[in-house]
Amino acid sequence: MLLTVIAFVVALGVLIAVHEYGHYRVAVACGVKVERFSVGFGKALFRWQPKRQHPGQQTEFVIGAFPLGGYVKMLDEREGPVAPEERHRAFNTQPLRSRAAIVAAGPIANLLLAVVLYTAVNWIGVQEPVARLARPVAASLAEAAGLRGGEQITRAGFDGGLSPVQSFEDLRWRMTRGALDGHDLTLEVAGEGGRPARQLVLPLSRMEAKDADPQMFRKIGVLAPLTRPEIGEVMAGGAAESAGLRNGDVVRAIGGTAIVDGQQLREAIRASVDGGEPRTQAWQVERGGRSLTIDVKPEVREEGGNKVGRIGAYVGAPPEMVTVRQGPIDGVWRGVVRTWEVSALTVRMMGKMVIGEVSLKNLSGPLTIADYAGKSASLGFTQYLIFLALISVSLGVLNLMPLPVLDGGHLMYYLWEGLTGKSVSDAWMERLQRGGVALLLVMMSVALFNDVTRLFG
Repeated sequence: MLLTVIAFVVALGVLIAVHEYGHYRVAVACGVKVERFSVGFGKALFRWQPKRQHPGQQTEFVIGAFPLGGYVKMLDEREGPVAPEERHRAFNTQPLRSRAAIVAAGPIANLLLAVVLYTAVNWIGVQEPVARLARPVAASLAEAAGLRGGEQITRAGFDGGLSPVQSFEDLRWRMTRGALDGHDLTLEVAGEGGRPARQLVLPLSRMEAKDADPQMFRKIGVLAPLTRPEIGEVMAGGAAESAGLRNGDVVRAIGGTAIVDGQQLREAIRASVDGGEPRTQAWQVERGGRSLTIDVKPEVREEGGNKVGRIGAYVGAPPEMVTVRQGPIDGVWRGVVRTWEVSALTVRMMGKMVIGEVSLKNLSGPLTIADYAGKSASLGFTQYLIFLALISVSLGVLNLMPLPVLDGGHLMYYLWEGLTGKSVSDAWMERLQRGGVALLLVMMSVALFNDVTRLFG
C-alpha cells in the first residue's frame, strides 16, 4: 500500500511538473511574465522564489496540498489590472502564434517526456518473455489461423510489412493495435528441424473489439508465452493443497489429455466446472522423477459472468526471458515511434468512444492509475518508467482534446481567431466553458465508476 501511494504521488508530481514547465518555459521565451508556477492545488505546502530568474521574471514556485493538477499563472488583463509599463508582458496582449505556442507547450512537453522515458528504457534494457507461444485457446482466431503452441514468432506486421518481434510483449502490443484498429496481423513463424520459416495471418479484423481487456485476448487465443506446466507456490487452504499438490510438481496429463504447457494447464483448470459445480479429475503428475496420479477438485469462482475453476496455486513455470535493449540511435528512434503509436492508438480509442464503437469501460481514473503505479513499481525501475511514459502520453493527448477547459479547447479558440480575425466573445466563452466543465465532470465520473468496478467489483 505504501509503495502504491509513493509511486502514484511521484508519477503525478513528475507528469504535472513537466506539463506545467512546458507552459512556463515557452511563456518566458515569449516574454510573458509568469507570476506563479504551482504543482498541486489548495494550501501551499512549500513555496519559494529563486533569486536568479530570467530578466523581468519574479515567479513564485509552489507545491500545493492537493496533487491532482497544477497551473501556471501569467500576467493577464482579463484577471486583474496590469500596469501600463508591463502591458507588453501580459499573456492576452501577445500575438496569436505566441499564445498558441504557450498553450500547446504543456501537452507537447508530456509527449516529449514519453519519448525520453521510452528511450531510457530502450537504452537500459528490460527483461521480457521470448515470443514463443503457448497452446492457443480452443476455437480462437489463433487456432483457426493454424497456431498449435510452441511456435516462436520472429517477425510480424500489417499489410505485408514485417518487422522483427523482440519479445512476447512486443507481439502483444501489435495484437492490441490490430484488434482495436480492425487490421489483420501477419506472423512469421520460425522454422524448426531444418524446415523453412512460414507465414500465417491472424484475422483480427473479424473481432470488432471494443475493450482492451483479457476477454479480447481470449478471443484472439494468445494469452501467454510458452511455459512449463509446473505447479508453483501453493496457497494454504486451497484446492491444490487439499489434493496434495506440491510446489515443483509437473503436470503431464489431466483426465487422459496430455498437458504440454502452462497456459493449457490453466485453461484445463478453468474449464473443470460442469453446470456451476467443480469436476474432480485425475492428474498425472511428475514429482522428483516419479509419476503420481492425484485426484484434484477445483474451487469455483465467478469471473466475467462465468463460473471457472481455481486451485489456489501459481500455475506455470516462469517463461524463457530475453533482454530487449537498443543502441543509442535506434533507442531514440524507437522511443519516438512508440510514443507516436501509443498517441495514435489513444486518439483512435477516444474517437471510437465518442461514436460508440468502443466501450466507455476503457476510461480509467486515479484509482486505477494508482493501482498500476504500485504494480509497475514493484516490478522494477524499467517497468515503472514504461508506466510513466504511457500515462504521460495519455495526459498529453487528453489535454489536446478540443474541450473548452483543456489546452485543446483554447487552441480551438485560437484557430477560430486565426480564421475569422476575431476572438471568441466573452458570452460564448462562458457558455463553452460551462459545457466543457460539465462534459469533463461526466468523463471523470465514468472513469471513477470504472475504477471502483475494476478494483472492488
